[in-house]
Amino acid sequence: MKRLIIIAAAAENNALGKDNDLVWHLPDDFKRFKALTTGHKIIMGRKTLESFPKALPNREHIAITRDTNYTPKFPCTVVHSLEQAIDLVDDNETAFIIGGGEIYKQSMAVATDMELTRVHDTFEADTFFPEIDANQWRLVKEEHHPKDDRHQYAFTYLTYTKL
Repeated sequence: MKRLIIIAAAAENNALGKDNDLVWHLPDDFKRFKALTTGHKIIMGRKTLESFPKALPNREHIAITRDTNYTPKFPCTVVHSLEQAIDLVDDNETAFIIGGGEIYKQSMAVATDMELTRVHDTFEADTFFPEIDANQWRLVKEEHHPKDDRHQYAFTYLTYTKL
């Protein structure tokens, strides 16, 4: 069975970002993202892809766009729907869905797991994470990270599985 894992960092008000950028800097969350996604396929929307200065090392990038003439700024696989992206994931393979807001919303129905970093504050944003339906998702692990000299905000890693 393929594992499709949504991975995101969202504020208490589900804010993800503004102007195609994150609105916080959490070094330990970046490290965790790298540790979890390295060696796997990462599925994202075009805007998320364009927010990267270069390809993330040791990950196969799959970008979703409706633009049939889209040319990415670095080599990656371009598809035109979430379904096409998922078709590129083999059985017994894990892929991570890394955003943005619209891709997360579409993925909620098909993802098998979710790794959410809940940032304990609210932010002005233009992109938001979808509401988590407690009838579809079960919280299986929680790990709190306090605010410290390297992290301006406290946050909690939340691991969910699909019911």
